[in-house]
Amino acid sequence: MVEQGLQVTFNPNGCFMEDMKNQGKLIAKGERNGQMCTLDVNMPEVNSMLFTHGKGVGDIGIWHKRVSHVNLQCLKLMEKQNFVGSLPKFGIKEVMLEVCEACQLGKQARHPFPVQTTHVSSKPLEMMHLDVWTMKTKSIGRCKYYVSFINDHTKKVWVYFMKHKGEVFQHF
Repeated sequence: MVEQGLQVTFNPNGCFMEDMKNQGKLIAKGERNGQMCTLDVNMPEVNSMLFTHGKGVGDIGIWHKRVSHVNLQCLKLMEKQNFVGSLPKFGIKEVMLEVCEACQLGKQARHPFPVQTTHVSSKPLEMMHLDVWTMKTKSIGRCKYYVSFINDHTKKVWVYFMKHKGEVFQHF
């Protein structure tokens, strides 16, 4: 969108897409729906923008991104069976020349974190693990936080509720 001269602005109500080449004309707007913005595709400007057959829109790489990063074979099947009405006809030997960075990162495997066995406590209270947590809603006692202490040796857990994070030390 940026490469096409568009500017997208997000606010608590939703998002707005403006054409900076055309004096900031509103091209599309989206309504906020939870953590997402839903684009109003019934606006004539959006419809023509999304499904135009102009420069670069027939590029298989762009359509790969538009339809959820599907592979080349799936795009060709969609073209052949006419699943997407405005999908252009791709060349028989057309391939994506660029490697899709998002697909590469999504398929990248990572090694698990190494198990750290450098120190194993041999007696109670030799090593303690603690964490301070925030609750979404306050408890009956009007507490918003809690701290948990875990004894490394015995695995015993203590939990203390707090109204302020500053109460951690007195529970310790």
